[in-house]
Order: sequence, then C-alpha cells, then structure tokens
Amino acid sequence: MKAFIDEINKKNIGKVEQNVFLSKYTTYQVGGLACCIVYPRSIDKLVELLKLIKKYQLEYKILGNGSNLLFSDKKYQKILINLNNLNHIEITGDKIVVGAGYSLIRLARDAMKKSLTGLEFAAGIPGTVGGAIFMNAGAYKSDMGYIVRSVKVLTPDLKIINLTNRELDFHYRSSFFQKHRNYIILEASIRLEHGKKKAIEQVMQERRQRRKETQPLEYPSAGSVFRNPENIPAGKLIEDAGLKGLSNGGAQVSLKHANFIINKGGASAEDIKGLIEFIQKTIQKKYHIDLKVEQEFVNWE
Repeated sequence: MKAFIDEINKKNIGKVEQNVFLSKYTTYQVGGLACCIVYPRSIDKLVELLKLIKKYQLEYKILGNGSNLLFSDKKYQKILINLNNLNHIEITGDKIVVGAGYSLIRLARDAMKKSLTGLEFAAGIPGTVGGAIFMNAGAYKSDMGYIVRSVKVLTPDLKIINLTNRELDFHYRSSFFQKHRNYIILEASIRLEHGKKKAIEQVMQERRQRRKETQPLEYPSAGSVFRNPENIPAGKLIEDAGLKGLSNGGAQVSLKHANFIINKGGASAEDIKGLIEFIQKTIQKKYHIDLKVEQEFVNWE
C-alpha cells in the first residue's frame, strides 16, 4: 500500500486519506475503518489512479456523500474514490451540464435561481449528482430518469463515452449503473423547462417544511430504507405492523416516518442491519410482501 500511495503523491493525483472511520463519510454515521480514500483532481487524474489500482492489483469503490450506503463495522480494504472535485457546472438556456461530484441539493437551488423547473423533487436529497443517477433518486413522483438526457462515463477499459437516456435504463430506484458497476459516472447533461422562479421556490419551500414535519432530519439516517411496494407505501406497512419506534441497540425505526431508520446515538452498522432484516421478516410473515432495501450494503461478505 505504501508504494501505491507514494505513486499517487508523486503523480499529483489528488488528496489521500488513510485509515479513516467511515462514520465520518456516511449519513448513517456508522462503518469501520477505511484503508484509503482518494480524491482525484480531474478526470485525467482519475484515469491515472485507475491505472495505478490495476497495476497494484487492488480493488476500488466510488464513494459519493455516503447517503445511501451501509458499510459494515469491519475494516474496508478496497480503495475508495471520491469524485467531489468533478464539481463543474454550466447552465445554458434549459440545459445543464454538471459534474458527478456536484451536490444535488445545490443543483436544485441553482436551477430555481435560473427559473428552471423539473428539479424541485431533488431539493431535499442529500447526495451527489453521480450518486443520484446511480440510484435513480427521486421523490414526489419524479426522479432523475425524467430529466437526465445523457451521461458521460468512463468505461472499464478507460474510454470516455456518452450514454443516452434510453441506454441508461432508468426504472424505479434503478439504472444501468447498478448492473454495470465498473462504469464510472463523470458528468450529466440535464434538460429542464422554463418556469416562474417564485412558483418554483414556493414549491421547494413547501416541500422543505413538509420534510421537517414528516422526516427525522434531526438524526443520522440514510433516507428511505425500503422501496415502496405497488399500491402501498413501505412506511405504512411497517407502521401497521407495529414496528414504528422499534429499537435495536442504538438504531431505531423513526417515530416520525417508519420507512426511516435512525442512529439515535452510538448505533453500530450491525444494529441497523439487524433492524432492517427484522422488519423484512416481519412484513413477509404478516403480509407476504418482500420489502426490497433501497440502500446498498457494503463489506458484509
């Protein structure tokens, strides 16, 4: 590992953090020690980094804001790559070209300031553009699939290509990238519509207030835990099953919204995962419904 880090520094690829706890980099605020996080300065430096990873026969994972991940409490040996430096943005008319590391919440505000409508749903989603595309993040009956026209990606053989909306295979909380994890999102081209700034801002403010009233924003969480089954919200199923407020160690099913699991303080990754699995078993036994987890489990093998 030392030789690998030395080469990163020699090639000026970007900042390196070693032996850091993932609780600082995930919205659940849990997770074990990560051996290495690298912040490449640019796309060219990212390519250099990937060549080094291959040279040293290492493995890697892209890490955004950590808002949809549950890392285990074990040490994570793969190289984590953070693309926050890919944070450029250009707005021309109703078109936005934006880097994968750009904040989704910030992007929604930028669009509002330019009187562009279509991103209001994203105003409360605490992820990056790249992470949102990967998950096809959405809310209020809209998602990234409605607004993303194309994505610039780095292929497994380190070529830069563009994938169109149709090729991105967007579905409910799903995209091309979940089945092709060795493609790296670099940049998105987004098309919105012109609207009235005051009306857009009012919608965002109303939804912000609604989130404060209905979601446990005062505690660490990773947003909705389960995908909604057809015809009924997952939160209602969990609440009707009597699981609202249920605790496991420092983890709890939120009293505000039953499809949120919160870290009330000192929760371990095991506490959260155990609660998720108990909910799944209970809902299957009571309603014969398989709740699908919206979040990604990492390093549980």
